[in-house]
Amino acid sequence: MCSDDAHDENHRAGSADDTRQGVSRAQAEDAIRTLLRWAGDDPTREGLIDTPKRVVKAYGDWFSGYAVDPEDYLKRTFEEVEGYDEMVVLRDIPFESHCEHHMAPIIGKAHVGYLPEGRVVGISKLARVVDAYARRFQVQEKMTAQIARSIEHALRPRGVGVVIEAQHECMTTRGIHKRGVSMVTSKMLGTFRQDARTRNEFLRFIDVGPGR
Repeated sequence: MCSDDAHDENHRAGSADDTRQGVSRAQAEDAIRTLLRWAGDDPTREGLIDTPKRVVKAYGDWFSGYAVDPEDYLKRTFEEVEGYDEMVVLRDIPFESHCEHHMAPIIGKAHVGYLPEGRVVGISKLARVVDAYARRFQVQEKMTAQIARSIEHALRPRGVGVVIEAQHECMTTRGIHKRGVSMVTSKMLGTFRQDARTRNEFLRFIDVGPGR
């Protein structure tokens, strides 16, 4: 594990006196115990005694995106690209998020593309931007726009395209109970929005759809 990954892991794990938004870890664990009782179980029984601690630790991981500014990942760019000015696409970026309406998981993948204007960014940074927004309570439409606008603001490219495909557990495990349904959202900026040829090239690159 490299040093920045170790730092991230320690940050997500938190500490015993970890306080966020004025809520202590102990208060968060008490809230989980309340939910367990409301669900009809006994939080003091053996199988659940450590569940509040585990859930709070998991929340530190699932929602670590609130602790970072996604655009920080895009600050370091490279200009020695031998004049490369064609499309850069990173597709099939897996992510896990949570619906802000039901706190249920959203599991999917993102496809990100941009047309550079003299500089490019390390491809791993694009994946980190996706993760930073995904690790928050989300609405897929909002997350799609956030990723696109973050890349546009930081890199000032000629255009940006973002497409997200995801399954929403708030739809598959409750309510209408429809499995195998995925939601697709897109945000096109600059030439991706203005030029149909650029947009179609991006969509061909990512090859979105059930026939993949």
